[in-house]
Order: sequence, then C-alpha cells, then structure tokens
Amino acid sequence: MKFNKLTFLVLFLLTLHSFSQEILTKKEALEITLKNNFGVKIANNNVEVAKNNSSILNTGFLPTASVISGANYSRNNQSLTFTDRNTGGDSQISGSGIVSKNYTTALGVNYTIFDGLGRKYNYQQLKETYNLTELQARATIENTYLQLFTTYFQIARLSENEKNLKEALSISKRRLKRAKYTYDYGQSTKLEYLNAQVDVNNDSITYITAKQQLSNAKRGLNIILGIEKETNYAVETEVDYNTMLNYDDLEVKTISNNSLLKQNEKNIAISEFNIKVNKANYFPTLSFNASYGFNRTENENLINPFGAKLITSDGLNTGLNLTWNVFDGGARKTRVANAKIALDNQEIALEQQKVSIKNNLKNTWENYKNQLFILKAQEQNVLSNQNNFDRTQERFKLGQITSVEFRQAQINLINAKTALNNAKFDAKLIELQLLQLSGDILNVKL
Repeated sequence: MKFNKLTFLVLFLLTLHSFSQEILTKKEALEITLKNNFGVKIANNNVEVAKNNSSILNTGFLPTASVISGANYSRNNQSLTFTDRNTGGDSQISGSGIVSKNYTTALGVNYTIFDGLGRKYNYQQLKETYNLTELQARATIENTYLQLFTTYFQIARLSENEKNLKEALSISKRRLKRAKYTYDYGQSTKLEYLNAQVDVNNDSITYITAKQQLSNAKRGLNIILGIEKETNYAVETEVDYNTMLNYDDLEVKTISNNSLLKQNEKNIAISEFNIKVNKANYFPTLSFNASYGFNRTENENLINPFGAKLITSDGLNTGLNLTWNVFDGGARKTRVANAKIALDNQEIALEQQKVSIKNNLKNTWENYKNQLFILKAQEQNVLSNQNNFDRTQERFKLGQITSVEFRQAQINLINAKTALNNAKFDAKLIELQLLQLSGDILNVKL
C-alpha cells in the first residue's frame, strides 16, 4: 500500500508518545488543516453541491422522456336483456367469469422550445451561484488559515514564555540554595532566606500556569488540525516578516481581491439575473410533445357474440402547446419590482463594505507599523535588561546589593522578554490580517 507524504505525517502525529517532542512546522500544520479541518470539509462539500446545481442537467435545457406501461385484468359476471319487437317480450342471457385483459405501453417526449429565455438566465444565475460558493469556500479557508496561525503563534509565544520562566525559576532556585547556605553559616538573616523561598514559590506557580496554558493551546490547535488524539509536539518559533508590504499596493489588491467584496459582487450578478428570470415570465411558453403508444385489449367468452375478442392499436402522436399567462393579478410585476430593490440593496451593501474594509485596512496598516516599531524597541529593551541583570547578578554574588534589588532586576528581565515575545508574534498576526484583507493570505510564504 502506498502512502503519500501528508498521510504519513498525519499518522505520525497521531502516534506520537507523550515523552516525544516533534517539531510541527507551519507548512505541515497548514497541509493537515486543509485536509482534515471540519469547516474546510463542509465548505468543499458546499462547492460540490453548487457545481451539481449549475450543471446543464439542472437547467431544463434538455428534453424529458418517460415510459408508461401497464396491464389490467378483470373477471366479471355479465347479463344481457333483449326485447323481442314482434312479441314485445324480453329474453335474457347471462354468463359468469367473463375475463378481460388490457395491455398498454407508451413512450413520451416533452421539450420546452421557448420560455422567454428564463432557462438561459436561470442557468447563468446558477453559474454565478457556483462562483459565489467557491468564494465562500475561499473565505472559509482564509479564516481557517488565520485561525490556525493565531493558535500556532500563540503556542510559539507560550513556548518562549515557558522557556523564559523556566530559566527564571532556575535562577530563583540557585538564589534560594545560596540563601540557605549563607543563613546556615550565619552570614545572612532568615529574612533573606524566606524572601528567596517566596520568590521560588511564585516563580513555580507562574511556570506551572504557563505550562497549563501551553497544553490548552495545543489542544485547541488539534481541533483546528482535525486531529482527535492529543499529541505532544513543539512548533517553530522563528518569525519572518514580509518587508515588501506597501500600503498603496495593499489597497489596490484589497479592492480587487478581498473575498468579502468579491462575494458581494457575485451577489449583485445573481440579483441581476434574478430580475431577468422574473421578466421572462411575461413571455409565452412554447413546448413540443411527442408520444408513441401501443394498446392491446383481449375479451374472452363475450356474451355478445358480435363483440370483438381482440383489439390492438399503436401510433405516433405529436403536438405543440403555446401557453401565455396574459395577466396573473400583478404577481409578476411585484416580483420584478422586489428583485430590483434587492439588487439596489446589494449595490448599497457593496459600497458600505468597501468603506468599512478600507477603514479596517488603514487601521490595521498603522497598527502593523506601530507594532514593528514596538518590536524593535522591545529587542533593545531586552538587551538593556539582560545587561542590567548580568551586572546585578554579579554584584549580588559579591554582596554589594540586596536580594530585593536583585529580584527587581530579574522581574524586569522576565517582563522585557515576555513583551518582546508578544510584540514578535503580534506583529506577524497583524501582517496576516493585512494579507487576508488584500486577498493574499493564501499566497504568503511560510
């Protein structure tokens, strides 16, 4: 049996042991999601339904054909009464169990020659509906893409924070060990030792909480991936930014490629065809029908000696039917008027959506630029706090500063690293939001 790469990857992830830590790359996560995610599966099925509906088999362009066949059997008692004109008297003959058999077979064909072009416009409307469903599926995939990497980068963020907190806990434990030695040998007060214990406990609680948050995030990612069995894996924490982004280019792409705007444009096209479909009802309908039939009747033991015992008939029948609903009480006029109003609403909604999306794009772009600036500032902040902590740690070992000052430097470093992680992954998520708005998110390099 042959397995492709994706199948192997899914099976591999499902069989990971709790003690293993395999790297789930962004590319692999995306491949698994597109294959297994429940929302994506439903969207793809909806596309298949729309494709079936837009087939010529569902438009009325093709003729219909039917075969009708039947057989009847009857067994009756019969009696005949005759009047003698000469004598004026009546005579009667009767019989029982008189059998009659009838066999019929017919093949009929019907075809609508002209219906005011209603079929044509309906077919085009179904095609636009199919295109709309494809755009809806694309929007679902884009949203799933963003949801996937929001959770993926949240795991990366929590993994980095856990690493930093684990390092901080190790430093606090070494400080506690040193405080115990100095207290045991009478070189410091018990207060120093107790403060070190409190800090270790606080760091332990913070570290355990971070681990729990990380586990919860991984379970959330499993749902997006469509994997039922809980797995233990690590994710990539490196982040690359698209340095080629330009606001003017993003704005042009957004107006032409944004999935929500494209859906609204398709809704307008569907509404336009809906008007034409309703107007087609003003015209007459011309249809053609043809049938070929065969009939056979057998009458046995007729009381009437002059009756036919076998009757057969066959032949071809054809005809044209013209139907024209001259006046229907104004229902057609009402439907056309409402269809025009629906079209007007769709056009208004499109303009409203354009204004809203442009505003969202502008806000997201400015937020993105600010976040990149914050990222640079936080990188420098971490360097400064790391340098300050290293110097403070040396002075603490020499007994030149108190444990309170040392702890403050440690907290400052932890906070700076956490802020850097937040800035790093927030900037990437905002970048993905920009790409989603511009319709380019599915083309981004991972």
